Amino acid sequence: MFERVLSFLRDLPAGAGAHASTDDPRVAASALLYHVMNADGVRQDVEWERFKAVLAESYSISGAELEALAAAGERADNEAIDLYAFTSVLKRHLDAEGRKAFIGLMWEIVYADGELHELEDNTVWRVAELIGVERHDRVEARRKAAAHAPGARGTSSDE
Repeated sequence: MFERVLSFLRDLPAGAGAHASTDDPRVAASALLYHVMNADGVRQDVEWERFKAVLAESYSISGAELEALAAAGERADNEAIDLYAFTSVLKRHLDAEGRKAFIGLMWEIVYADGELHELEDNTVWRVAELIGVERHDRVEARRKAAAHAPGARGTSSDE
């Protein structure tokens, strides 16, 4: 399933021209991943590296293209007043399995530093609700991500 969503994400249209927009599903995904990375107010190097690795893997990009997408996501998140602009784009472009897989990517970012902060947990919950991912799917994705993060601490209010 993960390979299927990666393939789907790779096939999403890239933004036209130099001005990436939040209507671009790649920018919307990047902005949400950036947002969850910063939800606890601390951006650690390991989180930034995982953020860029997820973008690189998801879109088969590297170098300047990767840096541009990361910067576009950061800029879009910093300029956003809420998450709806991004989640509505993803909801239109991803099927149910793709949306579940995206929540899994968010959990990967959350657990990159080996900790679960309540603001990160809340952010993933809100995004999952907005894109139509069921509670049990969100919890299962969190468990999988936590299992791949040795030494992960924290509990979710879902348990």
